[in-house]
Amino acid sequence: MKQELHPKNYRHVVFEDLNNGFRFITRSTAESEETTKWEDGNEYPLIKVHITSASHPFFTGEERVLDIEGRVDKFKARAAAGEAAREKRAAAAQKQVKRKAVSHEKAEAKAVKK
Repeated sequence: MKQELHPKNYRHVVFEDLNNGFRFITRSTAESEETTKWEDGNEYPLIKVHITSASHPFFTGEERVLDIEGRVDKFKARAAAGEAAREKRAAAAQKQVKRKAVSHEKAEAKAVKK
């Protein structure tokens, strides 16, 4: 096995679920600027996470939509913008076809007059 492969700075860290406030303490090397007091009265680094087993639908059995940081809204906005761009291109293409038809009619009218 390789020597010096694993980090040596393991320490107790508190992880907090932002969805429901569930907190647990474990050993980790994750860095954090925040600290919090734990039930034993000691202060530990605090890492905030978006989802844990206490709030994930797979583990809780709940069916709910987890929309972290507006992903669904961003997707809908991108889809709407794409549809608007598609309609704009279609309108421009129809306008171009109409111009060519009018130009062609004028050319035919001139040819008939001569």
